[in-house]
Amino acid sequence: QDVKAIVSGEGCSLILKPSRVVVGFGEPVSVSCEATRPVRVLGWESVISAAHTQQDLSVRWKVDSLIDWIEEPICYGVFFTAPRQCEEKLNLVLYKTPDSVSIRPVNHTGPMVEGKEYQLWYKGQTEVYNHSFSDLTSSSPVQVSSILMVTPTKAENGAQYRCVAELELGPEGPQPPPTVTSEPLNASVYCKSRKVLDLIVGADITLNCTATGNPTPVYSWQSSNPIQERMEDEAALTSPSLLPGTYTCSASNTLEKKSKQFIVKAKTKGIRAL
Repeated sequence: QDVKAIVSGEGCSLILKPSRVVVGFGEPVSVSCEATRPVRVLGWESVISAAHTQQDLSVRWKVDSLIDWIEEPICYGVFFTAPRQCEEKLNLVLYKTPDSVSIRPVNHTGPMVEGKEYQLWYKGQTEVYNHSFSDLTSSSPVQVSSILMVTPTKAENGAQYRCVAELELGPEGPQPPPTVTSEPLNASVYCKSRKVLDLIVGADITLNCTATGNPTPVYSWQSSNPIQERMEDEAALTSPSLLPGTYTCSASNTLEKKSKQFIVKAKTKGIRAL
């Protein structure tokens, strides 16, 4: 019994033009298969667009709208001389951009807290993480996800994070590569109050308890001496005639409460902060 060998690769007398095709889902595609020596039959094996010719040195595989994810066209030739059978598989890449790309914190809702680690790709226009899915082997569309770990600081309050999905299709694909971008995720970062103490000695005494934080801190003052009602919730006490004594300021938001104590001494007309 004769065994017929089918040759492919370097020993094959078939040339595909082009040898690699990148096609968008639903787009047309056309590839020529050419024989480099006299051929008895030349054709394409294909699920949706088979074709063949006799003794012609070229045959074309053509699809008006490619939507079959498992399509693997193969050009074959039956020759008069050995090797009598030869085939070449087309390197076909069918792609479709994602229907949607979304970004959200993992296992978290609401504002982020400064210094705490969160799982979230772009911050503003700066790429902060890149995840390649080179290990995917499925020929049909898949759903993938990626996790970025971020530890926000006060400076990131109001920053926008975005996730961009980019298809790496090689030099035969569209340039620049097709991308789909998520809606921005606006980072709201709650941060602890930070105290700034500014002491001015003189006729006009100022006790400064200014703090920055998110949410915005609220202030309260306590003292053994009377404090004008309109100044009780101010960040600073300013008075040319503060009485000697202890003044305690509290700056607080929903995350933290910090206090600062001022001691005013009459004998030096100065201020000492503890």
